[in-house]
Amino acid sequence: MAGMTRALVLCFALLLAACGGGRHAATHAPAARPAAALPADQVVAPNFADAHPIDSWSGKPPQAFAVHGIDVAKYQGQIDWATARANGVNFAFIKATEGGDRVDERFHDHWRGAGRAGLRRGAYHFFYHCRPASEQAAWFIRHVPKTAGMLPPVLDMEWTPFSPSCTIRRDSATIRAEAKVFIAALTRHYGTRPILYTSIDFFEDNEMWKVQGADFWLRAVAKHPQDLYDGHPWTFWQYSSTGLVPGISGKVDLNVFAGSAADWGLWLAARGL
Repeated sequence: MAGMTRALVLCFALLLAACGGGRHAATHAPAARPAAALPADQVVAPNFADAHPIDSWSGKPPQAFAVHGIDVAKYQGQIDWATARANGVNFAFIKATEGGDRVDERFHDHWRGAGRAGLRRGAYHFFYHCRPASEQAAWFIRHVPKTAGMLPPVLDMEWTPFSPSCTIRRDSATIRAEAKVFIAALTRHYGTRPILYTSIDFFEDNEMWKVQGADFWLRAVAKHPQDLYDGHPWTFWQYSSTGLVPGISGKVDLNVFAGSAADWGLWLAARGL
C-alpha cells in the first residue's frame, strides 16, 4: 500500500508538471516524449510547462480540458512538429497573412511540417485596419490552400498601436461591418464557418459579440474568459503566451478547445473535417 501511495503521488506530481501547474515558473520545456506517428484525431494529453503559470482560475482551468494546441508565427522559428505532436499539440493555428501584402515568412514551412506530423492545422490572418476587408480576404485566399482536414480559417482582429504604418482606430460599426465582409468571403471560399480571434479590449470597444457567422477564439491569459467576456461562448481559449512545449524553442501561445475529446470529434465531424 505504501508503495502504491508513493506511485500515486509521483504520478500526480508529473501530471501537474506536464500541465504547467504549480506555483513555480518553469524555465524550459518538460522532457520530451519520443516522436511517434499518430492519427490526426487521436487526442494526446499535454506535456507542457509555462514560464509564467497562473496558480488558480475562477472557472474551469485549462488543465481540465482534454484538447490542447498552439498558435505560431515566424517568431517560433523552426519547429519539430513530430515531437510537438507527441507531447500534446493536438491542433495548431499558423499565421499565414497580414493586411493585403504580407505573408508570414514561415507559413509554408509550418503548414507542411504540421501536416506531415498529423496535426489538425488551421491558418490565420492578422487584420490590418488600413485596408478594405475584401482585399485582405482575397490576399488570404490567394495564399492559404484549401486542404482536406484543415481547421476553419481564422480572422485575428486586434488594435495595432505599435504598427509602423497603421494605428488608426475606426468606429465599432465599421469594424464589425468589415469583419462581416471578411467572414462571408472566407465562408464562401472554404465552405465552413470561420473563427474570430480577439482580445478583451478589442471585444469590448467594438461590441464584437454582435458579430455573427463565426466561432470565437478568445484571449484570456490572466483571468478566466467567463470573467473577462461576460460569459460569451467560445470554441477556443488562448490561456497563455508563455508556454514551453517540447519541439519548440522558446515560448509559444497555448490554447484549449472548449469541450471534451469526444466533443472535439463531434465538432470536427460537424464541420466535415
